[in-house]
Amino acid sequence: MTGAITWEQILFFVGLLGMVSGVWWRIEGKAKEAAAKGEKALEDLASFKLRVAEHYVSKQGLRETTEQILASISGVKDAVDNMTLRVDRIVENQAKPRTTRA
Repeated sequence: MTGAITWEQILFFVGLLGMVSGVWWRIEGKAKEAAAKGEKALEDLASFKLRVAEHYVSKQGLRETTEQILASISGVKDAVDNMTLRVDRIVENQAKPRTTRA
C-alpha cells in the first residue's frame, strides 16, 4: 500500500486543519478585541487631552497671568504709598499752629 491515501489520513489532516483554523480563529478574535481596546484607549486619550487643553492653563499662560497680577498689585501698592504721603501732609498741615493776624 504505498502511495495510497487512506480515509484515516484524510480525516487526520482534516481534523488537524480544523484544529489549526480553530486556533487561528481564536487568535484573530483576540487580536480584534485588543485592537478595539486600543482604539478605545486612543479615543479616551484624545478626549482627555482636549479636556485638559480646555480647562487647564499652560505654564507660560500661568506665568503671564502671574506677572500681570503682580504688576497690578505693585500698582495698588504705589497708589497706597502715595495716599499715605498725602494723608501725612494733610495731618502735618493741620498740626501747624495757625497764626492770627491782628
